[in-house]
Amino acid sequence: MKRRENMLRLKRFRADEFKRRSATLEAMSLEVERKLTDLEEAVAREKQRANESDIGRLAFPSFLRAMDARRDNLKATLKDIGRERAQADLELGKAVEELKALELAAEQEMRRAAETQLRRNGLRLDELALSRQLRKQALRQI
Repeated sequence: MKRRENMLRLKRFRADEFKRRSATLEAMSLEVERKLTDLEEAVAREKQRANESDIGRLAFPSFLRAMDARRDNLKATLKDIGRERAQADLELGKAVEELKALELAAEQEMRRAAETQLRRNGLRLDELALSRQLRKQALRQI
């Protein structure tokens, strides 16, 4: 019984750990998406500023190349996070399945133990009833 409780605790911990990891990856993904949005807004602002001066028009292409490189890096990071999150979700699914199977087995074991106890109690009551009946018969014969 102690071993099963330890296994249940371990499986719950594993499932919780994968849930936390998945939530962390989701937060990271949202953060990278926010950075991409901010980058797009910065490019739009700089494009508008570049049109206002000659120096801005000359500097804008190099700024745009740097922002394109940064955008590509952010998109690659987003893809990596997506792959890692898919893996974490898959592992979470497996961990939850294992936990449910172990919980079901523990529940069945507890049900069997309760049924066994009920049968034992029933047998004791049957024995008491039988001995009482035998005493009554013995008293009638005297």
